[in-house]
Amino acid sequence: MLSEGGSLTDHMAVHIGAMNVVAPVAALVLRRRAVVLAGARWPLAAAVTQLALIAIWHLPSMLALAMHQPAAMAAMHLSLFLAALWFWHAALAAADGEAWRSLLALLVTGKVFCLVGALLVLAPAPLYAAAFASHGEVPAAGLLADQQTAGLLMLVACPMTYVLAGIVVTARWLSRVDRAQEWPGPARPA
Repeated sequence: MLSEGGSLTDHMAVHIGAMNVVAPVAALVLRRRAVVLAGARWPLAAAVTQLALIAIWHLPSMLALAMHQPAAMAAMHLSLFLAALWFWHAALAAADGEAWRSLLALLVTGKVFCLVGALLVLAPAPLYAAAFASHGEVPAAGLLADQQTAGLLMLVACPMTYVLAGIVVTARWLSRVDRAQEWPGPARPA
């Protein structure tokens, strides 16, 4: 990982894998086994918590702390994964009832992740130079290119996950609405 000389792109790939692949799959498994996590009825609260943790842990000072303190790096990964697990579990639970809440949480979270990715891509200078201070061999141009690659990874992978989930939730919602409607059949001859 980063504290072992890895790149920001590697770090982002680990987060995306944990938060956008492992967490939704784990949430699906929990739901199939009828395990209900605390807060499963609050997808917007789960989204806000997840976004707050993303913002806090990706402040340059916090990322530098995590890079230099293995316990902080472990806390970062664990807290982000648990927040993502709660988010996906709550989004799935809401999709079975008030689907609009699930869709709103997916939309807000996906958009903010896109904004973070865009910030990494469009920043004119490396945002995490202090985090790489102990890795003096990496030139600033290399740090910027790595940051931009990490941002592009976020811009591609994160929205795909949330858009796919939104399509599934919407399709299920429309299917329920369609089944609930009592459509009059064709007029029968008398």
